[in-house]
Amino acid sequence: MHITFIALGSTGDVLPYIALANGLQQAGNRIRFVTFENFEELVVKRDLEFFRIHGDARLLVNQAGASVTSLARTFASLADSYAEDLSDPVLLDTDLILNQLPVGLYGYDLAEKAGIPMIQLAVIPLSRTREFPSMAFLETRFPGYNRLSHHLAEQASWQMMRRAVNRWRQKTLGLPRLPLLGYFDRLGSPSFPMVYGISDHVMTRPADWGDGIFMSGYWFPNVTNWQPPNELVDFIGGGEPPILISFGSMPLSKARETAESVVEALSRCGRRAIVNLGWSELPDGDLPDFIYPTNFIPYDWLLPQMAMVIHHGGSGTTAFGLRSGVPSMAVPFIFDQFFWGRRIATLGVGPSPIPFRRLDSKDIARAITIATSDPDMQQRAKSLGQKLRDEDGVAKAIEIIESQFSRLK
Repeated sequence: MHITFIALGSTGDVLPYIALANGLQQAGNRIRFVTFENFEELVVKRDLEFFRIHGDARLLVNQAGASVTSLARTFASLADSYAEDLSDPVLLDTDLILNQLPVGLYGYDLAEKAGIPMIQLAVIPLSRTREFPSMAFLETRFPGYNRLSHHLAEQASWQMMRRAVNRWRQKTLGLPRLPLLGYFDRLGSPSFPMVYGISDHVMTRPADWGDGIFMSGYWFPNVTNWQPPNELVDFIGGGEPPILISFGSMPLSKARETAESVVEALSRCGRRAIVNLGWSELPDGDLPDFIYPTNFIPYDWLLPQMAMVIHHGGSGTTAFGLRSGVPSMAVPFIFDQFFWGRRIATLGVGPSPIPFRRLDSKDIARAITIATSDPDMQQRAKSLGQKLRDEDGVAKAIEIIESQFSRLK
């Protein structure tokens, strides 16, 4: 089977799909991976066929800032550019489209043109449910709000993209315009299945999801064969296990103040830390010797050696943190990060989330103290980590995808 993946996002967004693509390729399928040009090395070094989309998720996030609305508008402003990249006829030469883009964008249209199945993929819960609101909405107890929020989120995304997508459908693909309200009743149905790379040990499958929606477990990449520098090994082994503090792909408008809060909190607790501020550079100046600054260390190697992980709550980082078996805490900025922060606390494997806008040194110190001194929390984190390591989400997803393809072709 020749499978085309469409996956646009940050590194944490794209890596799970690369892991799934690897698994499908090892199962004997040919894979084409469509993603941003800055991920070419990540794709090619795994022997996957790379198809370039012009753009860089890092620049998109930095341009938009930590706002769902701004990020959506920035993405929508590039809709015609993405459509142009996706107009290459080679993309129609495939048997199946696996599409990560919300509301089936672009993949739905390519599948219709080619007359082939499309299966949606996601690592955050996007399907309509009464059990919790859309990731873009706040929680409230107002009756009917949760399911309504999913409809509103779909339309907010679709209406920003609708004109560009319909122009592309008519002028390039030769397809009729899509209706004003889109086609979203079909997504997650048996005709257009949805497969989630989420573990049911972390999130219980909503009871009102239909039989076209599946959860396979997380899609982790193969264990990294990575050789750490000696100074990192010495730092980790130089005392009690450090804390990892990482805000992933999120732009920090106040990087200096954030770093100062981190330093003060660690001083209060007498703890050491490995600090990764992702795409926002650390402020100039010498850091104390109890902090090891870094830009990249593979999480599968690093996290199990930590005492605790403090992160932005992205779906990929959350999954790695839970799998590591050590307590974690989210400092959410945007969108699904608040959801995962609440899940960590509800599962009892880490302190309650602290939104980045409210973060200060006292909050960080309090969270570190809780996570490093609560044996019950540590045991729950260890137990959950083992359950996630025992899962094979990639194998389960492959089984689901192959079964659904056989039914739909």
